[in-house]
Amino acid sequence: MARIHPTAILEGNIVLADDVEIGAFTILKGNIKIGKGTKIGSRVSIYHNVKIGEYCKIHDGCVIGEAPQHLRDKGENGRVVIGNHTVLREYVTVNRGTDFDKGVTKIGNNVFLMAYCHIAHDCEVQDNVIMANSATLGGHVVIEQNVFIGGLAAVQQWCRVGAYAMVGGLSGVNKDVPPFTRGAGHHIELKGINTISLKRNNFSDSDINLIKKVYRTLFGGRKPLREALEEVATLYGDNPYVRYLVNFIRTSLESGRDIATDKTLRRVLTKKEHTPDGK
Repeated sequence: MARIHPTAILEGNIVLADDVEIGAFTILKGNIKIGKGTKIGSRVSIYHNVKIGEYCKIHDGCVIGEAPQHLRDKGENGRVVIGNHTVLREYVTVNRGTDFDKGVTKIGNNVFLMAYCHIAHDCEVQDNVIMANSATLGGHVVIEQNVFIGGLAAVQQWCRVGAYAMVGGLSGVNKDVPPFTRGAGHHIELKGINTISLKRNNFSDSDINLIKKVYRTLFGGRKPLREALEEVATLYGDNPYVRYLVNFIRTSLESGRDIATDKTLRRVLTKKEHTPDGK
């Protein structure tokens, strides 16, 4: 049987698994389903149409399923879906989807959102993502699997961050961040490959070395990005990680979005080309 604190308020179609815990002064209003083993802390507010998976931990003060912060949205049909084994630390806010876009804000499995993170309407946060304190996503953002976003970083609406990428703290992400890379800065720039994450996730040395080689080809500045992209696709497209990287960048370019690049690498390689010995 679910354990519900006597001060909690539950109104609407509330479906709780037998061992769910609901803390003091928490409010659940709407069409809400919570899976087994999930614990909801004190003073949590969950509204409208929300589904939370199994063995999640929702800490004190979180607000889930409130209306999108968008002037055009009427806030009638949007949803929030949260996967299994996901943790929302204190005062995380998750807005539901808009009526005019996806209609759903999704958070995957094994996600860890530290205190004061904000997930705006229609975002998709995939599995194994970590967002440090006060990291913020604007609307319609996609954060792919195994991404780390540092504290106080802000991702502009409609941007994407590719799988296994890392965004440094205090960064302003106004461009798509390619998979496997590290990015940082108020106007984000790439800082190389996220080698530590690749090793932790059991990428082989040969795959890591190939990704590094491809990175230098794409972002070294010897050729325009579109031309370098086709060269990489031709030479190394049989590798699934390279193929994924190429498709990610192609999708961004075809959608008219900017891609973060490595200006430091470009300057270094250009300088080498202008030295007598090329070193």
